[in-house]
Amino acid sequence: MPKASVKRSIECKKDQLIDLVLDIEKYPTFLPFCLDAKVHERKKQDDLLIIVADLTIGKGPFKDTYKSDVKYNKKEDSIYVTNLDGPLKHLINNWYFKEDNKITEVSFDVDFELKNHFLNIVMTKSFQYGLDKIADAFQKRAEELFNNS
Repeated sequence: MPKASVKRSIECKKDQLIDLVLDIEKYPTFLPFCLDAKVHERKKQDDLLIIVADLTIGKGPFKDTYKSDVKYNKKEDSIYVTNLDGPLKHLINNWYFKEDNKITEVSFDVDFELKNHFLNIVMTKSFQYGLDKIADAFQKRAEELFNNS
């Protein structure tokens, strides 16, 4: 199962970065490999914001949609994502945010397995590269949106 982690320090407030990550519908405008995003449900439950969303990911002739359960825990400044349906056999994706002097450190861990064994092998080889590209896109987007605030 491919696993990878990325940590970045981004010049913005923690709440701004969390809002950016939770604005799933905007992903196709800045995230590599993200072709479409649709939120089906968004509800608050105690200290949690729960979102059910589809992401369509692809490159070249390969394209697939998976449904995920996104839980934002306001007390812990964390976002926990698991898969509900689609090409993934399993997905665990954690975001952690910590702000210090208007610099937010974000940690992003992903552990997943595709149902397709061959694609799983291919993804394992390029996964850290892809995750770095995704982290770069979030960092660039945050800098574009928040460096003037």
